[in-house]
Amino acid sequence: MKRILITGAAGFLGSHLCDRFIAENYEVIGMDNLLTGSMDNIAHLMPNQHFSFYHHDVTKFVHVPGELDYILHFASPASPIDYLKMPIQTLKVGSLGTHNLLGLAKAKNARFMIASTSEVYGDPLVHPQPEEYWGNVNPIGPRGVYDEAKRFQEAMTMAYHTYHELETRIVRIFNTYGPRMRVDDGRALPAFFSQAIRGEDITVFGDGSQTRSFCYVSDLVEGIFRLLHADYSLPINIGNPNEITIKQAAEEVLGLVNSSSVLSYLDLPKDDPKVRQPDISKAKNILNWAPKISREEGFRLTYDYFKKVVK
Repeated sequence: MKRILITGAAGFLGSHLCDRFIAENYEVIGMDNLLTGSMDNIAHLMPNQHFSFYHHDVTKFVHVPGELDYILHFASPASPIDYLKMPIQTLKVGSLGTHNLLGLAKAKNARFMIASTSEVYGDPLVHPQPEEYWGNVNPIGPRGVYDEAKRFQEAMTMAYHTYHELETRIVRIFNTYGPRMRVDDGRALPAFFSQAIRGEDITVFGDGSQTRSFCYVSDLVEGIFRLLHADYSLPINIGNPNEITIKQAAEEVLGLVNSSSVLSYLDLPKDDPKVRQPDISKAKNILNWAPKISREEGFRLTYDYFKKVVK
């Protein structure tokens, strides 16, 4: 069996990746310091003989006994509410954590993948965003701790690829949603669903005209799986190019939940991107990948989950 280490394993994306690789008959080693992750997300995997869990902070030295074929570095606070509250930890997991895991990959001769993000493009001046776009990021703004941690992570990964000839992969993840998102993680869809279910006002930042492109989690996991096994070391966007306004997303959630909630508008946070849409030409051509789950179906599946967990 191939052995894979997945950091951030108890998080939203990490736990879905653990599920996928277990289903593909890999031996999966999950690692998480539970800063933002939850053991509830991987509790169903704990009895599985092909899954093991290390409670560990990757900014400290990382040791995993035995051979490793792959390392997926998905550990990081990933929502504004988290990285604004934990700016130093966010920078450290992107820098020290990445360095530690690249060292482990080099020692084990393992293929290494990082979870980068559409946030490397900042508040983009090019639309939609192709991988060649260098971005428009404020390095000292409130979002800079996340944006620059991910940009450094990409630079460090490419340096190991070019200098040490390490096999590396970089996935730039656009807005993703689905079951196991935290109710209180501050991102748009968890906030909309939880507020609508409770009958609270739906908080929309700005006038709601800013856009996002929402990709259902199973589509994202498929793209990540294909990229890991492809022969391509430069960054690739994985996301759904179907772009909508935040106001439209809120209204669709309201209609689905059939809630009495009303939209409430708040000031737009500093440096909040006005547009976000991936150019997925490379994913289509290189990975033969494109999203399959419609927003209607994805929202319904997500609503089914939030109905159970929203108190």
